[in-house]
Amino acid sequence: MTNPLLITGGTLVLPEKVVAGGSVVCHEGRITEVLERPVSPRRLASATVLDARGGFITPGFVDLHVHGGGGADFMDACDEAVRTALHAHCGEGTTTLFPTTTTATPAEIQEMLAACRRCRDHWQPAHGARIAGVHVYGPYFAPGKTGCHAADAARSPEPSEYKPWFADDLVRIATCAAELPGAVPFYRAARRAGCLITCGHSNADWQEMQQAFRAGMRHVDHFWCAMSSVVSLRSRFGTPMRASMEQFVLATPEMSTEVLADGHHLSPELLDFAFRMKGPSRLCLVTDASRAMGMPPGRYRFGSAASGSWFESDGEVGRANGSLASSVVGMAHMVRQMHRLSSASLPEVVRMASLTPAERAGIDHDVGSLAVGKRADILLLSKRLTVKSVVVGGEVWRHAGRTAP
Repeated sequence: MTNPLLITGGTLVLPEKVVAGGSVVCHEGRITEVLERPVSPRRLASATVLDARGGFITPGFVDLHVHGGGGADFMDACDEAVRTALHAHCGEGTTTLFPTTTTATPAEIQEMLAACRRCRDHWQPAHGARIAGVHVYGPYFAPGKTGCHAADAARSPEPSEYKPWFADDLVRIATCAAELPGAVPFYRAARRAGCLITCGHSNADWQEMQQAFRAGMRHVDHFWCAMSSVVSLRSRFGTPMRASMEQFVLATPEMSTEVLADGHHLSPELLDFAFRMKGPSRLCLVTDASRAMGMPPGRYRFGSAASGSWFESDGEVGRANGSLASSVVGMAHMVRQMHRLSSASLPEVVRMASLTPAERAGIDHDVGSLAVGKRADILLLSKRLTVKSVVVGGEVWRHAGRTAP
């Protein structure tokens, strides 16, 4: 039996409001009380007390789309690399994430899945962020839409490759370009496995998106990045011009999407447009972070350290061949920028980084908000929204910038 944990002295950020002077009580890894008032430590004499010092108390962030950090990529496919990335993202407020594949050989993807399975099954709070499942992202990308992913490893889905991915509960998010041969059977297999099904790195038109929707697709990856547009579809189909992924997502209430709010991928106008069109319950913040997150400027591999494509990081964003190449910052940065650059309120921004991705991935019963019974993954943020303390599973993982042993 561990002592209770009392978090007080700050402003609670709940899905629809902020509560100044609120408190959270945790015990045995779960939230047991969320109180809209201060609690005297004398009421819980045996409790460990964390003082938010006038800052914000928020749920831990949830990242649906993340490739690595701290010098490691999940495609390095070893336990050390996986745990390095988990540790790096926890320091930026992400307490739950979905390691995300790149385009790669079948063997490389299988090795990545095996490493993530081992690290998920043997996770401890000291490791940092928890793996909620794997996001199979590459290799099913459309020609000309691979971005910084290795183009020669992109391919159409084949049942012999992807059926083993859905044999257990490891893969929870599954991406495929809607126009590829075999996309619809892939979506159906992912739906049977209970995955969040996404379309990404695609030049699909409205009809192809509609067909994908009927097969279970409900999400598209980083909005406006490596996705079809009216202009790109004219190059593919000629005239009359056709509606693209953008129009389909904006016109379909059930569809969700995600944005990179690092200040480099999208302008403030686009960030605010996405928020105003989809709202906080259908727009997610993601990092799409590479191994260069938290690292000095330099040249890095995107994907496997042995075979991934090269990109340059200037410490603010990645670039390859003159184009953007993933982000190099964590979720706390995305939250700060979205709050600064858009009209979204703080509860709405925090929701987009926590509860909304948890809902889309089907794990909101366990994480994503400050609610009784949920896992005690909690952040203490400064008034400037920098991470001061991180609680993972009810244990203080970091406090005032010091990582617990």
